[in-house]
Amino acid sequence: MLKTKHTSQPANPLLARPMYLYGSIEQVGTGTEMMIEKCVEQGLRSPDFEQNTNFSVTFWRNGEKREIEADLEKDLEKDLEKDLSQNQKKILDAIKKNDRITQQGLSHIIGINEKNIRNNLSKLKAKGLIERVGHDKGGYWKVIRKRD
Repeated sequence: MLKTKHTSQPANPLLARPMYLYGSIEQVGTGTEMMIEKCVEQGLRSPDFEQNTNFSVTFWRNGEKREIEADLEKDLEKDLEKDLSQNQKKILDAIKKNDRITQQGLSHIIGINEKNIRNNLSKLKAKGLIERVGHDKGGYWKVIRKRD
């Protein structure tokens, strides 16, 4: 029953009301639905709820992805690969190997000047494939996927 819309009575309404007003909880009865939603969004199996004398939740680690999601991800990967130049593919590979690589390091590996590295990095950012986390010095590259 916890995996569907349901009503819920707080164990202590005197505590629940101020917690709601303070913003610690959204509303009573939505927590389990939110947990399920967040797990499914991340490609995880929906959690199991058990209530005997105690209440417990079992969260499942990301083992196997659903076949459909895996196929969609492969298709997305192929579509993205088609739109990338050879240099951009090399840059992505280099960033995957070393997320703290510098533009100078990329220039050396790829064999193009730093200006062209910057242009390719800008294109990869615009496509939603990478982002820079932190400052130019001390930051790192994060490979991401753009989902439409």
